Amino acid sequence: MDYYEKVNELLSSKTPFVAVTVVDTSGSVPNDVGTKMLVTAEGLQHGTVGGGKVEKRAIEESQEMLRSDDPTRKTKFVNWSLEKDIGMTCGGLVKLYFEKHNCTSWQILVFGAGHVANALVLLLLKLDCKITCVDPRSEWLEKMPKTAALTKVQLEDMPSYVSKIPDNTFVLLMTMGHSTDKPILLEILKSRKFPYLGVIGSEAKAIRLRKDILEAGMSEEMTKAFYCPIGLSLGSNHPQEIAISIAAQLLQERDRLNG
Repeated sequence: MDYYEKVNELLSSKTPFVAVTVVDTSGSVPNDVGTKMLVTAEGLQHGTVGGGKVEKRAIEESQEMLRSDDPTRKTKFVNWSLEKDIGMTCGGLVKLYFEKHNCTSWQILVFGAGHVANALVLLLLKLDCKITCVDPRSEWLEKMPKTAALTKVQLEDMPSYVSKIPDNTFVLLMTMGHSTDKPILLEILKSRKFPYLGVIGSEAKAIRLRKDILEAGMSEEMTKAFYCPIGLSLGSNHPQEIAISIAAQLLQERDRLNG
């Protein structure tokens, strides 16, 4: 497999990776201008920028970029002295360009893996986002594709997962019904605040949930802290059309928050 075939494979699987290119050299160096390598969180995946200490340092730099949540850190340019910066005896200079791919800052978490959730996840996987789906039913989670962009969590006690959700996540409650959505919603309202929080259901369910919130001793303000029903007012009750309306609302809210 050549370099560009591997790039296409990583892009298609939505695996986060860094492409590293040698853009210039001078003096005695163990690499040629134009050599490339691909690095994932697991390490070197393809190619080389010369091996040895230079490559080890470039892999470490790439993995540090992958760990960073800063959306502005998608590229990096370095100019290393092999003697001073790398600790090699040869006195050359090497310039490397790092470019991060498949590392989105848009996180979406879906509680529930039923018909509408499955349709929504399939649609969202075509967008630049990372998705987590939590559900106690393995047979429903298995219906979803295996991809690096989707994390599946099989869990009976879904409210216990609330504490693990990153602060910048868009959260949707789409479980089996009111009895399973309610404890998750109450746990979120007690302890967390997310940029988007929505619960699938009708206006009647929304009224019931707001009553539940007041009965739990929370403020009137908390009854307005989530969307229910979710999605824009368009389409039919077909799962795919509901999914489109929800995805449209998520995009609308993402763009509004990003200014």
